[in-house]
Amino acid sequence: MIVSHPLPAGADLPANLCVSSSPVGLHRVLEPTGDAITLPQAARRLDARAELWPDEVRISVETLNLDAASYRQLAEKHTTDGIVDGDALRDEVLDIVATRGKMQNPVTGSGGMLIGTVDAVGPESRLGLTVGDRVATLVSLSLTPLRITDGLARWDGLSEQVPAAGHAILFGRSIAARLPDDLDPLLSLMVMDVCGAPALVERVVGEYAARHVAPTVAVLGAAGKSGSLSLAAARRAGAGRLIGVVPVEAERTLLEPTGLADEVVLADARSPLGLSSAVEAAGGPADVTVVCVDVPGCEQPAILATAQGGTIIFFSMATSFAAAALGAEGLAADVRMIVGNGYVAGHADLALSLLREVPAVRALFESRLAAERSTR
Repeated sequence: MIVSHPLPAGADLPANLCVSSSPVGLHRVLEPTGDAITLPQAARRLDARAELWPDEVRISVETLNLDAASYRQLAEKHTTDGIVDGDALRDEVLDIVATRGKMQNPVTGSGGMLIGTVDAVGPESRLGLTVGDRVATLVSLSLTPLRITDGLARWDGLSEQVPAAGHAILFGRSIAARLPDDLDPLLSLMVMDVCGAPALVERVVGEYAARHVAPTVAVLGAAGKSGSLSLAAARRAGAGRLIGVVPVEAERTLLEPTGLADEVVLADARSPLGLSSAVEAAGGPADVTVVCVDVPGCEQPAILATAQGGTIIFFSMATSFAAAALGAEGLAADVRMIVGNGYVAGHADLALSLLREVPAVRALFESRLAAERSTR
């Protein structure tokens, strides 16, 4: 539905800009236009002006958090002889934002999220936010109008967390959460960046538990942010056996002592036989497989590691959903495949509760945050 609103007072109207305000952001789409207009996530370019329509909210940006798949692609692109060229990576991020009016990696299509302070609220906004609230946006940067004003001068390009100054716009139908007072804001940002994963895992495992089944759950990328939270959520929801899959010995050494998984196995999630053999040796095949890795090529291995009639949750922007669907068909695998879309009602509160209640999860996140800060 498009709600008719005039352009904000004093603002200049580009010739191709929609003159009505839409709760899903159609009025901010600059390209394409006319009959070809798309929603903001699929748009080539957004209007990131600071002036607000009546149902919008403006955020003063503090930190961007690039999603893992996007940052990995950019880092690999700008790596020579094993060394990441942080300046070149920073310049590319600035160019993307300036060109597209949002942070959307043109290769992965993904973005990330941000934290900041509310500095203006339209009179018809229904987001429940007030000026001065410190918030994390729970919608992707790939659809959020964004303008950077400091040239990302405080960022060396070597981490996913990006100190930044500028502004971002939330539409009438956006999502944001106030940052809790008892946690470091950057720790909250790390958790909220992946909060959809544990919420969806809890829901799926809970469906099994409701049938008096304690499922075997395998998490690929188990030592990462979404992976560790997914293990904790699966345990709390009633999983019977938890298998954590990691790619390198250092991650196994990190994860094993936490007790988040009943067994931690070393396997390349892109290797069909390697992954399925490792999961089977650890007590699989899995009833529920959660894909949290940020590299492509894990679709068919995940299918082979999952029992007939089982469930696979793809929670990675590196996933090819065509490869997943056609791969399952080719393997004659009767599995339910779920796309983790990043939103489940109450997902931020659930993830933060896991951080507070599961010491091992908090220790992993605090260790990751310390490592992020050491690069600055």
